[in-house]
Amino acid sequence: MAKAHVLVLPFPAQGHVTPLMELSHRLVDHGFEVTFVNTEVDHALVVAALRASGGEVAVCGGIHLASIPDGLADEDDRKDLSKLIDAYPRHMPGHLERLIDDMEATGRPKVKWLVGDITMGWSFEVAKKFDIRVVSFWPGAMAALVLLLKIPKLIEDGLIDDKGRPQREEIFKLGPGTPPLHTSHISWNNAGAPEGQPIIFDMVIQNNNFNDLAEMSVCNSFHDAERGAFKLFPDILPIGPLFPDGEFRKPVGSFLPEDERCIKWLDAQPDRSVVYVAFGSMAIFDPRQFEELAEGLELTGRPFLWIVRPDFTPGLSKTWLHEFSQRVAGTGMIISWCSQQQVLAHRAVACFVSHCGWNSTMEGVRNGVPFLCWPYYCDQFLDRSYITNVWRTGLAVSTNAEGVVTKEEVRSKVEQVVGNTEIKESALLLKDAARRCVSHGGSSEENFMKLVNLLSD
Repeated sequence: MAKAHVLVLPFPAQGHVTPLMELSHRLVDHGFEVTFVNTEVDHALVVAALRASGGEVAVCGGIHLASIPDGLADEDDRKDLSKLIDAYPRHMPGHLERLIDDMEATGRPKVKWLVGDITMGWSFEVAKKFDIRVVSFWPGAMAALVLLLKIPKLIEDGLIDDKGRPQREEIFKLGPGTPPLHTSHISWNNAGAPEGQPIIFDMVIQNNNFNDLAEMSVCNSFHDAERGAFKLFPDILPIGPLFPDGEFRKPVGSFLPEDERCIKWLDAQPDRSVVYVAFGSMAIFDPRQFEELAEGLELTGRPFLWIVRPDFTPGLSKTWLHEFSQRVAGTGMIISWCSQQQVLAHRAVACFVSHCGWNSTMEGVRNGVPFLCWPYYCDQFLDRSYITNVWRTGLAVSTNAEGVVTKEEVRSKVEQVVGNTEIKESALLLKDAARRCVSHGGSSEENFMKLVNLLSD
């Protein structure tokens, strides 16, 4: 007998789509029918990237792909989080309802479960209208979720006001074993322009309430990485680090085509020699910072693989980039996107210069790769604190008086990370812990089976 039909709904951003796609593959492997719902814009990107790699489009590794409008105009900036968050709850619920109706009308099995991103809490109410049961999914660090759930206590302690704004300049911890965080780095105050902050904070408050509609909450982390955070909310179950398959054959919903040439290039490099540089799907660098980073990588004299999205640095001189590319042609490779899990699992990678998004963090951790941390926004500052202060698996870049990470700083910190024996040893210990958790009998594997059993109910 076929298992339940599960609807999976991520927040429309690469860092949310990827882990939920990885979870969807695992559910398909356990016999569930999964429909993965992207916005129309993100769906088009995923389909185009799949076609470019010759993959199946209608059914992505057994996952049915569907889409609904996001309520924004074609010309709207979808990297503006406050604009997204303002539009979604007003426009998307009706579209999701119609999708559920349409699927049943065309003969698809009735949706029994929604596995929904906590940041799309409005969808939990839609599910209840259809008697669809809900599991909530958190794609980030457990400590980042604890920060959101502890908002009433932070207000009570006078650390923030009722609008989410810091009332004191200080470093605080959510509890024993959690990463120290400065009040200037609270996630909802670092998600774009200040005028959008109230919209984002209101969304956080609403989603905290919506999460009460879920029968189970799971997250892409593991006990040994965040013991202190899980002690604070033991009912939230870690099922990570998630990954689709050991052979990297199953697509993870990339918005850009993955350039497979980089794997052959890595094959030709010595063990633990390559500096891998990637800043995720949202970070934007200005031309000066781009040039400083580029010249810093050049100064290291090490081979490097650098992911530069087409929209990474608006206004960069094409002449400058062409000349730089020619200079480093023998040692560096610059591409627009890759299979990051495959790259980080490669024997040639020595360190990861990263924005510290949680997916990247978990992928680096699972492969024992040391980090050079360069956070951009939101929860990435907290993830950096885990890496540098708690796990001690990396270092962080520092800016000069003008707020720029100089080429000398890049060169120096790369050398410090690559040459630090204690960092390497810590990274390998955490790698072993991660692999134990996802192996048979491990805590994440046992929690995943609790999820499977609930969805089978």
